[in-house]
Amino acid sequence: MKVVNQDEFNKLMKEDAVLVDFFATWCGPCKMLSPLLESMASEYEGRCQFVKVDVDQEPDLAGQFGIMAVPTVILFKNGKQAASFAGYQAKPQVQQWLDSHLA
Repeated sequence: MKVVNQDEFNKLMKEDAVLVDFFATWCGPCKMLSPLLESMASEYEGRCQFVKVDVDQEPDLAGQFGIMAVPTVILFKNGKQAASFAGYQAKPQVQQWLDSHLA
């Protein structure tokens, strides 16, 4: 999954569906969630784009979306925030959450 900056993020908002993982390099739960999302990115290719934002590198972007805890995952559809969750979730829960919002 690509780590994006503010400019890249803004360009991505033109896509149909983008899942953004707001993370920090020092965050244990982030390190657990990352490989799960990496594996899902290929499974959802063509339906949803997966990217990451490092909250320490992009504090303005994190602030813009009120990120208070990491990891926080936000699904954007057509540039609008459609759904989110914070904290670690197991793959079946993340898949169910994503499927329900992509349908």
